[in-house]
This record gives sequence, structure tokens and C-alpha cells, in this order.
Amino acid sequence: MVKFSREYEASIIPEWKAAFVDYKGLKKLIKRIKIARRDAASLCSPPPPLSPAPASLVGKDGGGYGFSVLDPVRAIASRFAARAPSPEEEDEGSESDSGELLRSTDKHERQFLEKADEELEKVNRFYAAQEAELLARGDALIEQLRILADVKRILADHAAATRRGRGRGRAAAPPPPSHSPSVNGSSGRHLLSGLASPQSMSDGSVELQQARVAEGAAVAEEVMAALERNGVSFVGGGLAGKAKKDGAGKQLGARGALLQLPATVRIDIPPTSPGRAALKVWEELVNVLRKDGADPAAAFVHRKKIQHAEKNIRDAFLALYRGLELLKKFSSLNVKAFTKILKKFVKVSEQQRPTDLFSEKVKRSRFSSSDKVLQLADEVECIFMKHFAGNDRKVAMKYLKPQQPRNTHMITFLVGLFTGTFVSLFIIYAILAHVAGIFSSTGNTAYMEIVYHVFSMFALISLHVFLYGCNLFMWKSTRINHNFIFDFSSNTALTHRDAFLMSASIMCTVVAALVINLFLRNAGATYANALPGALLLLSTGVLFCPFNIFYRSTRYCFMRVMRNIIFSPFYKVLMADFFMADQLTSQIPLLRHMEFAACYFMAGSFKTHPYETCSSSQQYRHLAYVISFLPYYWRAMQCLRRYLEEGHDINQLANAGKYVSAMVAAAVRFKYAATPTPFWVWMVIISSSGATIYQLYWDFVMDWGFLNPKSKNLWLRDELVLKNKSIYYVSMMLNLALRLAWTESVMKVHVGKVESRLLDFSLASLEIIRRGHWNFYRLENEHLNNAGKFRAVKTVPLPFRELETD
Repeated sequence: MVKFSREYEASIIPEWKAAFVDYKGLKKLIKRIKIARRDAASLCSPPPPLSPAPASLVGKDGGGYGFSVLDPVRAIASRFAARAPSPEEEDEGSESDSGELLRSTDKHERQFLEKADEELEKVNRFYAAQEAELLARGDALIEQLRILADVKRILADHAAATRRGRGRGRAAAPPPPSHSPSVNGSSGRHLLSGLASPQSMSDGSVELQQARVAEGAAVAEEVMAALERNGVSFVGGGLAGKAKKDGAGKQLGARGALLQLPATVRIDIPPTSPGRAALKVWEELVNVLRKDGADPAAAFVHRKKIQHAEKNIRDAFLALYRGLELLKKFSSLNVKAFTKILKKFVKVSEQQRPTDLFSEKVKRSRFSSSDKVLQLADEVECIFMKHFAGNDRKVAMKYLKPQQPRNTHMITFLVGLFTGTFVSLFIIYAILAHVAGIFSSTGNTAYMEIVYHVFSMFALISLHVFLYGCNLFMWKSTRINHNFIFDFSSNTALTHRDAFLMSASIMCTVVAALVINLFLRNAGATYANALPGALLLLSTGVLFCPFNIFYRSTRYCFMRVMRNIIFSPFYKVLMADFFMADQLTSQIPLLRHMEFAACYFMAGSFKTHPYETCSSSQQYRHLAYVISFLPYYWRAMQCLRRYLEEGHDINQLANAGKYVSAMVAAAVRFKYAATPTPFWVWMVIISSSGATIYQLYWDFVMDWGFLNPKSKNLWLRDELVLKNKSIYYVSMMLNLALRLAWTESVMKVHVGKVESRLLDFSLASLEIIRRGHWNFYRLENEHLNNAGKFRAVKTVPLPFRELETD
């Protein structure tokens, strides 16, 4: 049977750990009480009592009054004193409980009750704050949904009226039936499809256009009235009152001005992608034109904005429900912890009276007695089922409570199978290559060049995936919530076993292809070197495969993140985006191998084996120069984007400067490789040393949070996940040593061709190992920052916002 303390530690919410009951601390105090009682019993050695003394007869010093004929009277009096307080006396009783508890116990028991009271107050205060925040969020979301329903209903009615008007004008088919104003998931697509576009206002006669403008203005006024009923105010809202006082022509102009507001004022969608950014720019342009009396038909409510608003509200409901579930878990775990620890206390101290009083106080606490969170959770389930799941509870629960993937031993079996197959094939390949003299100094140079690039590329990918699996294992072991940090879905995110399976399968496939290629070469087969190209084509096909096989959600997430990185700074920078961009800065050798492989196989060089075409040409060198810059450029652009989005945070500019210094150091080393003169040697030393110092400072201080002189842990930080502090010091020294790998380019070690390739591959592997080692501490620091601010649920921005008037 698992002890409750272990179950409790494994079940608490990592980001809220500081707000939970300090169960271990209370257990230590109980242990002190037990030791103190045992010591007192061994010193005094009193004769065993005939019956235990009542709890009410225990004095302040923990001793009893002995047996007396008044004991039955005292027992009856204590029973009457222990009655439950009435509702009128509840507040007074809660204030006097602590004093009565402290008067009735000895020193160690008093320490326990004081500590328990502090923990109870801490839990109660945190629960009250979280409950108030979630209730306010729920009220705001219900208002947002009400606004969205009004807008969709009005716009759907307007679209239906427009279609009926066109039908009458063209003597066409009878008007279509009007849609229901329901806003559930199935009818929502119906409503959104009927929104008018600016182009629909520009055809027909002048009279028809004026009629449409007047009708659209009426719709805009109705939309604004509906939104104002829900608490949304508008800039320039007084135009309607002025228009009513003037004539018909002025009234039409005022309504035209009002018509422009729904497209640019009420629905706020953050520009996280180039498409949304372009829409934002267009709306700003419309705002400028509006001041100059532009055509009111050019600012209709955009259909995409309604869709984005609906999606944001849906995601906000999911986040709210997640927060409610976490708060329910927080309440139940703390109630159970207090119940368990009080049972231990009464068993050791034999103080039933203080235990009963404290139990009553726990029951009266807000986190134990309040049912507002349960009511709101039920309400959210009903709302989500009605509006976003088509009244299907099974579909709603699929989103609100996603099922965790079941652990299966098949993945572990496949990892072992592929690993064993890889080791066997690699031994076979090494023996065959040694017998054929492939890697000797007089061997086939062309074959070595091709095999080196293809094998190194897949080997570096496999090593990086393997280290990512190690990171996943360590994050899970230390309860670092990486899925929340990266905003990954828990039911589709990779586990460490999945990462190990991907790494083993990649290496098994690559080595099998190399063995087959070697057999074909020895047999004199034509186009034997096309096999590595086929392997590249196969891997590309698996990456872009549209079927739900081979971890499709992970592959699509990877491609989406790569798109965001390549098109930096046009996409909003998320944690997964700049984390992956940091990985790319350690994979520059991999990018160069990919460049060579693409050049060799796409240019058809494998037919005639002229590998020098892709290694010595001027265009190839210039492209290699660009590839060395790209990861640092992308990361610097991300920093600039975050600098603009996060209120001109100077730390983001400093972070961009780190990558600029790395770009300068890479450029100097590239120039030194072309012209190895003493001047460029000193330039390499100066630029690379400066970049290394910059990077080390950022690694230790900003990314890992170390080198804090005021920390209780010498030169580390106050909060540490790992218990052994020496691991952190060793990691800092290892990161320092691996950051100095660039010194090999200055030493100019004279080795053979094969040894030189092996040295380059080893240095590239060490950089990937350093990056995998860096990943753990980077996410540990991020997790501790979230825990320090009690961030356990993401905050989704709401689309409808109240506007401030000038």
C-alpha cells in the first residue's frame, strides 16, 4: 500500500505547490511530539492508569490531574463544551478556537497546532483568491458569449433580409427561410456563412446602393445597441442622437459613420500570424479613411473576425474549465491532507478535544464548504455542450476532459527491437566497410564524402531526438509541467518512450540503407549512390504524410513551429517557437549536411559522382555562409518581435544582441577559414571570446537563473528542483567547457581526411549534448517562474473589449 505522503506529493499541482498543505512539515512536528512523550514516559515511569484521562482534564504542561470521583462530572462538562457552535456563534467560535487550542496543549503540541493553523489560513486564502478570479472570469465569458450570440443573430437576420431583397429585385426564387437565432455549433456555421462582404455593397443601381447602406446602417445601430446592453461602450456613440435631430440626409450620413464601428472597434483579435497582422493593418487604414469620410460600406463586420472571436471564446471556456478542475483537486487534496494529519496527531497526542475543534474549523473553511466552483463547473459544461458541441455531451466531455493516452508496453518492446537491430546492423556495416577498405587513406574518397554527409545528418537528428527523450523523462520525473509551458495537448504530446522509439527507428533505417548501399556497390550495381537520396525522399514523405500515422500531430506541430521560425518576425513568438529556434542554433552542422545532400541528389550528381561540385564551388560556399547565419538571424528577429509585444522589454534587445554577436563570430571564423592569416586568428579569438562570455552570462543568469549572490544556495537560485546541489555546479562547468569548442578551429590540428570528418562529427555531437543539457535547466527555470506566480492555466484573450472614450 502506497503511503499517503507519497501519493500526496505525486498528486499536487506543481505550479501551486507552495499553496498546498506542508504535509511533511506537519509530520515532522508530530514526530517531535512522539519523541517528547516517549522521553517523558521513560523519565517519569508512572504506574499505568486504569483508564485514560479525559482530554479536557489535561493541563497546560501535558500532565493529568489523576483519578478523582469528579471525573464523571468533568467528562459530562467537556461533552457539553464540545458541542457544535450555532450559526450566530460561528464567527466568534472561529476566532476563539485557536486560543482554546493553544491553551490546552504542551509546547510541542502547541507548535503543531500553530503550524496547522498557519497552513489552514494559507490554503484558505489561496483558495478564496483563485475562486474569486475564476468566478469573475466565468461572468466575463458568459457576457462575451451573450454578445457573440447577439452579433451572430443580428448579422444572420441581415444576411437573410439581403437575400430576400435581391430575390425581389431580380424576380428570382422565393426568399429562403430565416435561420434560427441559435448559436450552437451546428447553426454557427450557418450564421457565419451569411455575412455580407464589402463587395456585395458595390453592385446595382444608385438607389439600391443607398438602400443597402441605409439597411446596413440600421443593422450596425442594432448591433451597437445589443453590445451596449451587454456593457460594451463605443467611441463616438453620440452620433445616433445627433442624427435623429437632423434631416433624413444627415441621418443617413450619421448611420454610415456608425456602420464603420463594428469592423474595427469591438472585436479584438491579436495579430499572431501574418494574415491577422495584415487584417489589423487594413483595419487601421480603414480607421484613417473613416476620419476622411470614406465609404461606410468598406467597414462591414468581417466574417473571419466573428470566427476568430468564437474560437477565442471556446478556448477561454476550455481554460476556465481546466482551472475549475484544478481548484477542485486543490480543495479535495487539502481536505484529505488535513484529515490524515489530524488522525496522526490524535493518535500520538491523545488530544481528542483540540483535534475535534480543529476539524470543525477545517470543515467551516471556504475551500472545504464552498460549492461555487462546482456550480460554475456544471454551468460551463452545459454552456459548452449547448453552444460548442451541438448538445452532444460526449463530444463536449472529449474537449473538456480529454482522455490521457494509455501506457502500453508495445512501445518499449519496439524501442528494444529497433535498438538491437541498429547495433547489429552497425556492426555488420563496420566489418564490411573495414574489409572493403572504404575508410582507409587509400579508399574511395567519393563514397566517404557521400556517406559522411548523409549518415551525419540522420545521426545528429537521431541524437537530438534521443536527448529530447531524456529531457522528457527528467521533466516528468521532477514534475516539470512541460506540456503547459509549451502549450501542448496532453493527449497528443510525445512521451519519452515515443522519442526513444523515433530515435531508434531512424538510426535502424539509416544503417540498414547504408548496408544495402554497400552491398550494391560491391556487386557493381548502377546508381548505387541513389539509395541515400531515396532515404531522404522517404523521410520527407513521412514528415509530410497527411494520414494519421507516425505521430501526425507531432509532425504537424513541428512543421507549424518551423514555419513560424522561418517567417520570423511575422508570427507571434511562443515558447515552443523560440525554444526550437535555440535548438537550430546548435544544429548548424546538420543544416550544412542537408545543403550538401540536397545539392548532390537534386543536381543529379550521383549519376557521375562529381561530389566536388557541391563542396568547392563559389555558390556553395556563399550558401554555406548564409546557412551559418540563418538560425541566429531567426532568433534575433524573434527577440525583436517580443521586444515590441512585451512593452519594449530591454532584456529582449539584450538577448538579440547575444545572437548578433554569435553572427559576427561565425562570420569572422568563416573568413579565417578562407584566409588563415595571423590577423584573422586574433579576430577569431577576440570575437569568439566576446560571444562566448555573452552566451555564458545569458545561460547562467537569464536562462537558468543562477549566479545569484543573495541566494541561500551558493551562486545558484533559491528554488531548486534537484536535491543534489553539486549537479548544478557540474552542469555549469560542463556548459563552460562545451561552449569553448570553437577553439578547435584556431588550433588547426593536422589529421587525415577520415579523422578530420570524425572530429567534426564529434564536435557537432558535443554541441547537441550541450543543448540537451541546457534544455532541462531552461525549462526548470521557466517552471519555477510559473510556480512563483501560481500560473497553472493559460489566459486566453477575450475578443470583445470595453473601449475607453477620449
